[in-house]
Amino acid sequence: MVLRYQFTLLLTLSAATAMAQIDSFPKPNYFRQAFERPATYIELAPPVRLKDFVVQRKDGKVLELSLRDYLSLVMSNNLDVAVERLNVVTAEDAITRSFAPFDPKGSASWSTSRSKSPIASLLDLGQVGSAGISTVALDTLRQPANFSWSQLLPQGTLYNVSFSASKLNTNSSSVTFNPSLNTSFSASFSQPLLRNRGTYVNKLPIVIARGNLRQTQFQLRDKILQNVQDAENAYWDVVLAHANLRVQEGALKLAQEALKRAQEELDLGAMSPLDIYNPQQQQATAEISVSQARFALEQVENALRQKIAADLDPDVRNLPINLTEAVEPEEDRGKIDRELAIQKALRMRPDLAAQRVALEVDDLQIEQAANVLRPDLELTGSYTLQGLGGIFNYTTASGSAATLPGGLGDALSQMFHFGYPIYAFGLTLNLPIRNHSASANYADQIVSKRSDSLTARRIEQQVRLDVLNAISTTEAAKDSVRLAKIAKDFSQKYLDAEEKKYELGTDTIFFVLQAQNALVAADSALVQNEITYRRNMLNFLRKTGELLEERGITIQ
Repeated sequence: MVLRYQFTLLLTLSAATAMAQIDSFPKPNYFRQAFERPATYIELAPPVRLKDFVVQRKDGKVLELSLRDYLSLVMSNNLDVAVERLNVVTAEDAITRSFAPFDPKGSASWSTSRSKSPIASLLDLGQVGSAGISTVALDTLRQPANFSWSQLLPQGTLYNVSFSASKLNTNSSSVTFNPSLNTSFSASFSQPLLRNRGTYVNKLPIVIARGNLRQTQFQLRDKILQNVQDAENAYWDVVLAHANLRVQEGALKLAQEALKRAQEELDLGAMSPLDIYNPQQQQATAEISVSQARFALEQVENALRQKIAADLDPDVRNLPINLTEAVEPEEDRGKIDRELAIQKALRMRPDLAAQRVALEVDDLQIEQAANVLRPDLELTGSYTLQGLGGIFNYTTASGSAATLPGGLGDALSQMFHFGYPIYAFGLTLNLPIRNHSASANYADQIVSKRSDSLTARRIEQQVRLDVLNAISTTEAAKDSVRLAKIAKDFSQKYLDAEEKKYELGTDTIFFVLQAQNALVAADSALVQNEITYRRNMLNFLRKTGELLEERGITIQ
């Protein structure tokens, strides 16, 4: 059964997460999210699922972990994995950022201004008396309002729609409409014909950002492979330390039995008092080895607790750890097919996949740089409607002043009856005679593609070498386990033979102790070789890129 492990990120962002994606205007949440105070507080969640593996035994509680259970806790709680996962989030944000050029932009403005100025026109004169021209000032009130909307379309078209209205009120007698209302509606566009023409070119930044995301995902997978390998090595460190402690405790037991037997012979007078020092020294050495093995076990257990963040949980950090994975290697898979393993590694290694994605991104960046070298020819056009309204001042045939009422409705009516349009079309050409910067950028992209191509070939060579070396060390470790078992079996037979000879009186205690030391060394060598085989097999799976699948880990 394949277990699927999801990342449990230890970062819980409160309001900061909501502010990361503000709803678009004019949704109701837009105002709440845009104007609320951003929260910078980051809450670290506690480790998860640790208590699921706490087992109650007669002598107390223990943290019992199989290899798969341990790796599931690593994927859920390890801080290194969580930090690497955030790199993918940043790459996803880069995709969102690449859509920014196509964001619509709306603006609105209104202002009011009043000015008083000296009269400079005879039409604006007030009454003229015997004293001369009066000193009445020209009083003008202006109130313009503007609304506009613009957006860049994926085809490269930039359009702008605007509406403006302006009110003018003055005491000048020369103005026919007073107050006057002017309105206008304008639509304009600009379409590139050479540079930045077409959806493909304008969406290149988005495609590049998505390629960078894929590359980051492969890099994340490579980092997780390394983290899983390191975590599993920490697991085998504890298993080896436990096994070594058992071996040393067994050696101490043998030394104690040998000393007890020698003491009995000494008490019966069958041994010289000078011969008792050898078994005593053997027991003391065994006690030192047991003490050192216990301290070594404590150190590697602390490192393992850190891998699963058990050191952050006060209820679990001090519990003894019981690892249930057997020291003996799994059943023999047979001889490894070298070429098949190499082909699998070339297909599955995430570092090589990331480099291949980098080559695809290079192609896109070369096309982007080539686009900048093209002349910039744009077709522009605009269409404007106008309208005028307000109170119309006129003089009747009899010479008296009269007015006709009017207002904004008249101005809008004129504007939308298309009576006063303005048309405009044009071509704009920007032809760079020389563009050193764009030429250098284009050349740099070509060099970058060549560099990445060479790097991809170098990684392929390294992958092949890594797999071949991993196969060699794995096969060697497998053979070492077989030979270590044979050596242990002979050491056990050697000890049994020396003990029988000692019981028959044909041998001394010295040879029994020597046989005991040989058995302890053989037992320790067997454990070391078994763990070495496990580590080499782990390294082989890492080098072929199969480690996550073999351990049932799926990145989501």
